Amino acid sequence: MSISNFGLADIKKEVQHLSSIQIAELCLRLARYKKENKELLAYLLFEANDEQGFIEKVKGEVGFAFSQLPSQSYNAAKSIRKILRLIGKYTKFIGSKQAEIDLLLNFCYNYLQYTDRKTSYKPLRLILQRQLLKIQTLINKLDEDLQLDYAESYNELLSEAEKKFPWFYKGDYAL
Repeated sequence: MSISNFGLADIKKEVQHLSSIQIAELCLRLARYKKENKELLAYLLFEANDEQGFIEKVKGEVGFAFSQLPSQSYNAAKSIRKILRLIGKYTKFIGSKQAEIDLLLNFCYNYLQYTDRKTSYKPLRLILQRQLLKIQTLINKLDEDLQLDYAESYNELLSEAEKKFPWFYKGDYAL
């Protein structure tokens, strides 16, 4: 005996036939079983109408997490990856490329501020490099007007990174 797997289209068709009370019960039941489902539902109900306010809250949370960064490179890298998972989860909730770029730029500025400039721990350096490449590809997917706005912030970030880290060369990441 195998359990049938239904696609999103099948689920959408079936949900359209349900009453609002039944849909509310299904949502609450989903929220009960996974923490991320509960967080997404809470975001959609309470935070989605003020996206900019939510982004500012996330930036504050990220800044606080960076301020608590351990001094040892290995542990710092683990903590930074945890921060990135948090940002990834929240950007999935928001569903906007612009919000993701804002959060990743903020992440990189915090990285510059709180990580040790003398570190030679390669995994720690690769985290910044991967995020810069991710920002670069996201900016290239935006409309031209938005690209210009974000390109300015991005190039400013590259200049600061080049000043702070001896191993960083901004020409490798220029738009």
